[in-house]
Amino acid sequence: MDNLVAKLSNVSKVYGEGDLEVKALDSLNLEVHRGDYLAVMGASGSGKSTAMNILGCLDRPTFGKYQLNGNSVEQLTDDALADLRNQELGFVFQQFHLLQDATALENVMLPMLYACIPPSERQELAEEALNKVGLTDRMKNRPNQLSGGQQQRVAIARAIINSPSLLLADEPTGALDSSTTEDVLNLFDDLHAQGITLVLVTHEDEVALRAKRRALFKDGRIIKIS
Repeated sequence: MDNLVAKLSNVSKVYGEGDLEVKALDSLNLEVHRGDYLAVMGASGSGKSTAMNILGCLDRPTFGKYQLNGNSVEQLTDDALADLRNQELGFVFQQFHLLQDATALENVMLPMLYACIPPSERQELAEEALNKVGLTDRMKNRPNQLSGGQQQRVAIARAIINSPSLLLADEPTGALDSSTTEDVLNLFDDLHAQGITLVLVTHEDEVALRAKRRALFKDGRIIKIS
C-alpha cells in the first residue's frame, strides 16, 4: 500500500505579471509520507508559507501538480476543495482562530458539523479530543477564560477531530512563551507517536529539531532536507 500522503511535483506559484512578476515557489518538489513529522524552515519570503497554503488546499499552484492521498488537487472546484480540506486536513495556526462566543467543546465540535457527523456523536468525539490534549476540566470555558497555551490546545483538538490524513501547523508556537511552547511541542510529539502525519512551519531551530525531517526553503525552492 502506498504510504504517500502528499506530493508536490514541479509546483510553481507566480504572482503578478511582467516586470511585477514574483515567483513565490519555483518548481518545488516535496513528498510527505504517512507518519512523517516534517519541519519546514526558511527566512521570510522563502516560500514556506506559500507551500503550506498549497498543501492545505488554501491556494492553488500556478504550474505543477499536487496529489493528496492520490487525488489530483489542482483541478478541483472550490466546493470540492472545501470538502477535501474538511475530510483530509487539519490546521493549527499561530493565532488560534477560535470562536470567542463558543465554549472549547463547541469550538471542537464545529468541523464535525460540516462533515455531517450526527449530533449524537459530536459531543462524545469532541470530549475525547479535549481529553487527549489535556483539557478535560476546561471544556465549558470560552477562549477568554483560557490561557494562550490552552487556546492552542483547543485549536489542536479541533484540528484532529475529523482524523485528518495530514495535520498542518503554521508557526503554532509563535504566540506562546517558552514554557507553553514546550507543552505544545510535547503534545505534537504525542500525536506523532499516535500516527498523526504532521508538517510544521517554523523559523525557530529548537522547534524544528523536534521533527523527524527538516526542509530548508530559499527563493521558493528546497535547498536542503535533513
